[in-house]
Amino acid sequence: MNQFADATLDHQFIHVDSEKATPLFGSTIAHGFLSLSLIPHLTAQAVLAPENLKHVFNYGLDKVRFVNPVNVGSKVRTHSKVISVDDKGDGRYLMKTEVVMEIEGQEKPAYVAETLSMFIT
Repeated sequence: MNQFADATLDHQFIHVDSEKATPLFGSTIAHGFLSLSLIPHLTAQAVLAPENLKHVFNYGLDKVRFVNPVNVGSKVRTHSKVISVDDKGDGRYLMKTEVVMEIEGQEKPAYVAETLSMFIT
């Protein structure tokens, strides 16, 4: 957590000071953008790709909502659902995917995000 805080210059106490964060959240919590940065790793196995794929690039995010904080040490997983695939021509396809990060033992997810990926064939 501290290394991410150093890299992003986000040293807000809820992320780095257990003593101050515990009364509010039970422990320190992960940065929302740290949780988002796990999307490529956690969804890599689930990506549907054309057989003749040459490259795939992160094209950005359309919508993100941080619903529930992730306490340090929590177990998380993601679920993905393809929303759309648009043919952009010249062998380029833009895929929009809904990604939900669940927190073990929690009813509400950490976040719901719409990601964009550009596939080049």
